[in-house]
Amino acid sequence: MPDLPQLLLFIAAGWLLNLTPGPDVLCIVTSALRSGVRAGMVAALGIVSGCFVHVFAAAIGVGALLATSATAFTVLKWLGAAYLLWMGVRLLLSRAAPLDLEAGTTDVDLWRVYRRGFLTNVLNPKVALFFLAFVPQFIAPEVPDKVLAFLLLGLIFNLSSLPINFGYAWLAAWAARRVQTVQRALRWLDRAAGVLFVGFGLRLALTDNPLP
Repeated sequence: MPDLPQLLLFIAAGWLLNLTPGPDVLCIVTSALRSGVRAGMVAALGIVSGCFVHVFAAAIGVGALLATSATAFTVLKWLGAAYLLWMGVRLLLSRAAPLDLEAGTTDVDLWRVYRRGFLTNVLNPKVALFFLAFVPQFIAPEVPDKVLAFLLLGLIFNLSSLPINFGYAWLAAWAARRVQTVQRALRWLDRAAGVLFVGFGLRLALTDNPLP
């Protein structure tokens, strides 16, 4: 484990990275806008669960395989891109469900929300490569069990991301409850989110292979 200053730097870097908008943030915000803060938080938990898959995979070497195998990277890249594109098209073609103005929620299948958050994260190979590149920088060369250190840092990274992700869910749900223009424009927000998901999917599809 790193010393305290290094650990604080690790957590601060993780917060900054989690504040950066991307497919994960978009999934949380969209869920919270449509179905309230609980749905946004469930989406966040699904995303964190997907992060744990990448942490364990990187720890046991799958991340290294993605970084060195063109075939493995390409397969997971296209799976992730296809899923993001599918979500984007669904949002573009969907009809906005009516919000309960008192509760700020719609009738929603939370398991489906969780699964959507999980798949949004776990099918993105760039997340696996991120953990493989970022976490080892905070593992001292003299650490005897580097796999255990990697897992512990991955646990810290994922748990420390929850306040940021829950904050996004709360802010989006707050806006949906109190800003009437947001509620009236929910259909167009879905369309905008759909365009962004399609954009993320296309960007992932066009990502260069990490091999030199």
